[in-house]
Amino acid sequence: MEARHMRYALALAEHQHFGRAAAAVGIAQPPLSKQIAALERELGARLFDRTAGGVFPTAAGEAFLARARRALAEMAAAAADAGRAARGETGRLRLGFVGSALLELLPSVLGRFAHDRPGVRLGLHEMSTARSAAALIAGELDVAIGRGAPRGAGSEGLVSVTVGRDRLLAVVGSADPYAGQPSVRAEQLGERHLILSPPAEEPAVHAGLRALLGDDAPALGRATEARDVHTIIGLAACGIGVGLGPACMRVAARPGVRFCEVSPRVALPDLVMSFRAEDRSPVLTSFLATTRELCPYVSRSLDRRLGPR
Repeated sequence: MEARHMRYALALAEHQHFGRAAAAVGIAQPPLSKQIAALERELGARLFDRTAGGVFPTAAGEAFLARARRALAEMAAAAADAGRAARGETGRLRLGFVGSALLELLPSVLGRFAHDRPGVRLGLHEMSTARSAAALIAGELDVAIGRGAPRGAGSEGLVSVTVGRDRLLAVVGSADPYAGQPSVRAEQLGERHLILSPPAEEPAVHAGLRALLGDDAPALGRATEARDVHTIIGLAACGIGVGLGPACMRVAARPGVRFCEVSPRVALPDLVMSFRAEDRSPVLTSFLATTRELCPYVSRSLDRRLGPR
């Protein structure tokens, strides 16, 4: 039995006439009559009564037609689901990211992607660069966004694309002596209590500060650690000390704080999006296409993956 046999039977039940049913399904009447007769032989039951007043389903025919309608509806739904999955409109995307990616990159990219692909289940996990890279290599994530490209065993199988550039920035309370300064110098930072992310969370910030202040700088040893930029800014607003983080934390500004450039300028590793080179998931392809559309720093790597714009 084929799907067309069910469609023929449903058309005949609807039109109650072989000629009209044949016209509806786009075949001649004799082939339709033969197909219905063959279907009845296959099922071992008469599906239709042929009368002078028309063709009507038997009890067996009514039972068959009820199932046939559901079967055809399921087949249509299966085809539609397959099409949506092939277009990246359904499925799952697991994304690991550093907290600073939420300041500029992810609000636009995730907002657009979630709007355009509401059928995709998003698994979102804030984690350090090292943890997200390890999870990506292990197949536990589909995309990782961190500071710098992943390194080490397994990273050769990844594609890494720069999606943002940043530098170190200082934040102080409005009553702080540095609040009126456009910048703070390295020697000034060395004299103050610092507020910054733990080394495991933002190793790039610590590496930049060690280069700026020296590996054994006392200010680094007594610094207050805060996991995200909102806490850094909040503690700076309380007058605890000088907060240090990526310059993109300006977008999280709140009343009572001032931002200062750090002199000399300390560039942070690029914000990098990584994914497995062999991953051909339509959902991932859709996410990368959204990123390429919205992110000004996407490299030619995505052009090679996705084709020309």
